[in-house]
Amino acid sequence: MSKLVLVRHGQSEWNKLNLFTGWKNPDLTNKGAQEAKKAGVLLRKRKIQFDIAFTSALIRAQNTLRIIQEEMDQLSLRVVKHEALNERDYGDLSGLNKDEARQKWGDEKVYKWRRSFDIPPPGGESLKNTAERVLPYYYKIILPEIKKGSDVLIAAHGNSLRSLVMNIEEISTKEIVKLEIGTGIPLIYEVDESGRANRE
Repeated sequence: MSKLVLVRHGQSEWNKLNLFTGWKNPDLTNKGAQEAKKAGVLLRKRKIQFDIAFTSALIRAQNTLRIIQEEMDQLSLRVVKHEALNERDYGDLSGLNKDEARQKWGDEKVYKWRRSFDIPPPGGESLKNTAERVLPYYYKIILPEIKKGSDVLIAAHGNSLRSLVMNIEEISTKEIVKLEIGTGIPLIYEVDESGRANRE
């Protein structure tokens, strides 16, 4: 059995300002760095020795991973960065305050864009679109590592991880939009050779 650990990045500067972030690239706040540190401490106590880590092309996820590595004394870990693991692209909403967006487009529209599975905001991605790039990358690049016995760490984003959890835990498209993934809280799975995963 291999370990697969998913960690959503700590609070970013734009999370703090209540802005839609998506593919924009703000860094962690001090609070976000502390959240990453706590994740590292928790994983160190579990004595997991990772073989490889994956993260997105965005600095908030990369720095979350680096802080976790520091806390676990695993800085020599092989790290693969890829935009397939990026946050959902919020398109025209990116950089807007969430309250301003509601004033501009109305509560109902913004709620649909944020909480439906397959309705994207203008110029952006739905959760379905996000899953369509995350899951092929998982099956082609990450899962083979797990199947050969590697313990794998993924530091990414709320929606890219939501796509993975939906698939791993076989959650319906209706239920997945309700799932909240907390910042800096590791989700730990045991994965067998067939790729079947159970959350600890």
